[in-house]
Amino acid sequence: MTQVVDSYAQSRLLAGHPEEFRASLAAWNEIPVDMTYFAPPDWVPPRHPTTIGRPFYVSGRGTYECRSCSTLHFEPYAEDGWWIDRTDHREQLPIRVSVRNVWDTKRSIVLRSGSAHNYLRMVEHVVALRLGLGLDSVMVRTNSGDPPLFDVGSLPIIDKVVRAGLVEQTDRELVYWTVKEPVALMGPHGSFLLMLPAENGDCRLHVDCAVDFPTAIGHQRIQFDVFPEAFSHGAQARTNCSRLEWWFVRTVGKLFADIRNLGYTHRNILIAGRNQYANEPKLLHEGRSLEAVWHRATLDLVAALSLVETGRLAGRVISYKAGHALDVRLTTYLYLQDLLAPVRRD
Repeated sequence: MTQVVDSYAQSRLLAGHPEEFRASLAAWNEIPVDMTYFAPPDWVPPRHPTTIGRPFYVSGRGTYECRSCSTLHFEPYAEDGWWIDRTDHREQLPIRVSVRNVWDTKRSIVLRSGSAHNYLRMVEHVVALRLGLGLDSVMVRTNSGDPPLFDVGSLPIIDKVVRAGLVEQTDRELVYWTVKEPVALMGPHGSFLLMLPAENGDCRLHVDCAVDFPTAIGHQRIQFDVFPEAFSHGAQARTNCSRLEWWFVRTVGKLFADIRNLGYTHRNILIAGRNQYANEPKLLHEGRSLEAVWHRATLDLVAALSLVETGRLAGRVISYKAGHALDVRLTTYLYLQDLLAPVRRD
């Protein structure tokens, strides 16, 4: 176990102090793995990019405007990457889903391009499907900057993608990117992200994610390959908050417009008290809910990694106590420091 810490401690540290990084590595290494979900041996990442087989739409209660109904229209698209078209802003170009267009990461990931009104909030629950399902190109049209909020994470969108099917765009090869060397980035309170290069032409993306909350959530850790079945399992997880945060939203928070209109309910969010949950947790594994860590891994971390503009990521990513801001910082560093190189496939 010490060898693991010693090995990873030699990674190129993009921000943070080496001694603090080693201490955080040791703390992460002490957390037992609660669940693994690896791809079957015969699963092979595709050679061509994909888009959806036909258009579809999803609707739901607005995340930030609970009295409204929010709808996202998904359409097949020939261009590389994901694009978001605000149809209520006719003189604005579609927003490219890219780390270059991140506007804010305080409460959620907000993408914006052009006008200050040309944005979409909480995009992580949507764009995570890019790497999670292997959906490389799509146009998302909406007449609002407020996406729908569901009682089961992003499962309604996933179900629609499965029904529409994925179509390979055989006119070009799919590029898999990996880091040129092991790199790490530290955040506040001992949090870190570590990214390791793909080995021997392996185009899979492996995730090792751990959380540590001072609530009933506590320590949780999972390991999985980013492939449709594992992602779909984790992406049904709801976001979480503490009982104190929930109390604030329902009381004093009503004084603030951006809080009193939140669409959060006991059904679409996990509320964790200090020793027990205030509502029914989901994603039970061996009698314990792993909903919080699955949400963190699939709908937060994978979403930020999906902000790489083209192609897919390969290698291994380790996350410990990280959040939106640190996720996006790491993806930004991939470009700032020219850290990416294509994987050489057989």
